[in-house]
Amino acid sequence: MPFASSYPPIAIPRDVDLWSLVFERKQRPFPTTKEIFTSGETGRTYSWAGLRSASVEFGKGLQALWHWKKGDIIALYTPNSIDTPIVTLGALWAGGAVSPANPLYTVEELTFQLKDSGAKALVTQAPFLKTAIAAASKAGIPESRIVIIGEHRDHSGRFQHFSNIRNTSSRGHYAKATVDTDKDLAFLVYSSGTTGLPKGVCLTHLNLVANLLQGDYVEGNQWLPYGGYDGKGDKQLGVLPFFHIYGLTCSVLLTVYSGWQLVVLERFDMEKVLQTIEAYRITFTYLPPPVILAFAKHPLVDKYDLTSLKVLHSGAAPLTRELTEAVWDRLHIPVKQGFGLSETSPVTHCQRVEEWAKHMGSVGKLFPNMEAKIVDESGNEVAGDEAGELWVKGPNVFKAYLNSPERTREAFSPDGYFKTGDIFRRDKHGNYFCVDRLKELIKYKGFPVPPAELEGLLVGHADIADACVIGVEDPAQATEVPRAYVVLRQGVTASEAKAQELSEWVASQVAPHKRLRGGIQFIDQVPKSASGKILRRLMRDQVRKESRAGNAKL
Repeated sequence: MPFASSYPPIAIPRDVDLWSLVFERKQRPFPTTKEIFTSGETGRTYSWAGLRSASVEFGKGLQALWHWKKGDIIALYTPNSIDTPIVTLGALWAGGAVSPANPLYTVEELTFQLKDSGAKALVTQAPFLKTAIAAASKAGIPESRIVIIGEHRDHSGRFQHFSNIRNTSSRGHYAKATVDTDKDLAFLVYSSGTTGLPKGVCLTHLNLVANLLQGDYVEGNQWLPYGGYDGKGDKQLGVLPFFHIYGLTCSVLLTVYSGWQLVVLERFDMEKVLQTIEAYRITFTYLPPPVILAFAKHPLVDKYDLTSLKVLHSGAAPLTRELTEAVWDRLHIPVKQGFGLSETSPVTHCQRVEEWAKHMGSVGKLFPNMEAKIVDESGNEVAGDEAGELWVKGPNVFKAYLNSPERTREAFSPDGYFKTGDIFRRDKHGNYFCVDRLKELIKYKGFPVPPAELEGLLVGHADIADACVIGVEDPAQATEVPRAYVVLRQGVTASEAKAQELSEWVASQVAPHKRLRGGIQFIDQVPKSASGKILRRLMRDQVRKESRAGNAKL
């Protein structure tokens, strides 16, 4: 039998869109003057009321200037900014949907997403204009639809700042769009698979409304021995990337809904993180494991007063018990975990803080209103606390991949469960533990690296006959790193210099998180099945054997 959530069901309205949930609810436990977003670099702020007003003005501008229609897609290509919530929520007010892209994408990577999503406009920052312009041109987006946010403006006069996208006419009446919450998209995020190109994950208003209410129920207003979230003095550090659904939901949207203050950093820098925590008296933050590692071991930590921190929340990749204990031993700050995917808006499981010490290594319990199965390779449920693939069902689970009915069918079981591709076990108390990944997607510091993409790039090089890419663990960074196993073309000599040359060539072709930080090793033949499928698991098993023997190279 499927496992139901151990939490009681909560009310999730099916007729409330995302904008209305965060801005129109009648009972709000904080004043409209509450400071919501603060730039950690400049100190610039938005109050809750200021955020709402600016978002409405931007939404009206989309309708007035560009005749924005329900379902139109606006793409984001920008590092974190306190202006990102305005263009995001403004597009939702106007009935559109938002498709965020990694600001480290190359022209080709960004072009693919713009074309695939059918984006009608692109939001970026001035330092990223070169790539944005080139990709927009290839995708057929006119320069007049490239919008600038952030501190720097374009002085050429070619591109509008977002604050100028507003209804300046006295004619016409522009109103918030009416959406079908169960069908209309709020976000179109891209999830890199292990084969082929990234998939557009269609997240509806209902998906996001459900996940916010689920998260608020589990996370919000907890009474803890360490000090609970009270929605008044709590401040979250906004270092999670807003171009990822993890940052959009847990940092941006949950902040607006719950009335926390989010102090935003454009990108991760350890000393800047520590300075900001001390200066603003940050009480909690969501982080990936490599940053948790820095809190445990980085020498700069001892220079700053971090006593305001109540809890660190780790997500995006599994966290070891040893790392959790190391942070506690050094700082006496609890570290709890959660789990989720782009396809689940994103959170499916989360530890409560009072449980972190009792169930270290667990990602917590299943969110309210969800069901889960743990199954074997045949789709049959396993017994007891045996490990198997995690399947989930709930209102936060996506409906489809964009324009890909075959991929969508493959992602769901006949009885409607989403197949996560991750191997889990569940204890008798309802705590879930991530054991391994069935999918072969590499996660470098939480960023997805599809091995097939790198393999395709490598085999396109004149000196390479075949290639296999896997993720190998780098304990020093607490993350996986991509490593390539390469078969050289006949007549090409294997050497350290050749490996370095190829590694540098790959680095010039891809976003930084996709670089071959695990190195390049030369082999005689890539292991494949009879049908020609690369057997990456055999390569990973070989690396594990080498690691146990003390011969692994990193």
